[in-house]
Amino acid sequence: MYQLPISTIINKPLYKKAVYEKFNLKTAERERFDADISKMMLVARISTATIPALAEGEKIKGIYVLLVTLKRKDYDTKNILLLQKLIPQKIIFALQYEDETQLCIFHTLLQKSEWKPTEEATIPLQGLSLDDVWNNIVADIGKLDSHSEETLEEQIINRDQREKLLRQIEVLEKRCRAEKQTRKKYELHQEIIKLKEKLKNE
Repeated sequence: MYQLPISTIINKPLYKKAVYEKFNLKTAERERFDADISKMMLVARISTATIPALAEGEKIKGIYVLLVTLKRKDYDTKNILLLQKLIPQKIIFALQYEDETQLCIFHTLLQKSEWKPTEEATIPLQGLSLDDVWNNIVADIGKLDSHSEETLEEQIINRDQREKLLRQIEVLEKRCRAEKQTRKKYELHQEIIKLKEKLKNE
């Protein structure tokens, strides 16, 4: 599974009831969670006990893989963040819808891979320690550069800021095209120029 060693496989079910009780979810929150998620299972644990060749990390002692079977592909990210809070461990989420899988991992912000056929979804184990393995998995899923002078955290924050600026520009350009008043159109155009300049300097 995900090209992980057989020694890491645990296959331990995680029941929705545990999520509901842990967070004392209201009816609407339960319904939202249930609308997205069919079932969950902790399928693997990556640690020095399951892979003796790995050294324990300074920060990370173990990494879990949680298989989440989805009822719909267009899921609410809030439900995945809720699961992140439920389990106080480092987790790789394998979100499966029908015969496709998306890998997600929380590091500063939630990182998502592209959807792939489930049999092609892999979790690379690169590094000598669990800290290294975690960072390389984050880089792989989040399409980040593990050799960059910027830390992974800096890359994630910079990319998030860039994406927010692009969304702002898109909204303003739409408003500018629809605006009838010349003065207002000019003001919007100037605002777009400022944001594009800021984007260049990011």
